Amino acid sequence: MKTLILSALLCAVITLTRAAALSEAKDEGGEVAIIQEGEHHILERSTSCPSGWTKISGRCFLFVPRTMTWAQAERNCLSLGANLASVRGAEEYHGIKRLVADKTHGNSQTWLGGSDSEEERVWFWSDGTPFTFSYWCRGEPNNDGYQHCLQMNYGGDKCWDDTKCHYHLQSVCVKKTT
Repeated sequence: MKTLILSALLCAVITLTRAAALSEAKDEGGEVAIIQEGEHHILERSTSCPSGWTKISGRCFLFVPRTMTWAQAERNCLSLGANLASVRGAEEYHGIKRLVADKTHGNSQTWLGGSDSEEERVWFWSDGTPFTFSYWCRGEPNNDGYQHCLQMNYGGDKCWDDTKCHYHLQSVCVKKTT
């Protein structure tokens, strides 16, 4: 009987030791790896998004339904450790559009983090991402009446428009994965 108990305890210790080693095994890229017979198999990335955030193109996005001015929306995102969303490409933009559509059951006009308030026609993202991708509506940005902030889902084409920063819109925040 003692031998059986001792064998069971020994098996449990070995199993727990292997499980602990697996949970600690990470390669230089921060990925969790299972080591089996000299091979590395990637199990999952150690990076993820906080609860309620959606991972799109390797970054975390959050739709904020409360309407605010552009500056209030940016300050709200900052309080969450984020910024108003920048957009790095078409695939990412379509993911953001799907996020907004899923949350609003439509395509409501929504703040993104673009602005040219510092210098007319010099657009930048509030998070410092290079402004290399755009999806402007035809004839936009036009600065009609001091429009310096970027909204998405404008007009029938659901494209970008420069609009007045004091308008109250919903917003999308972005942050890096953790």
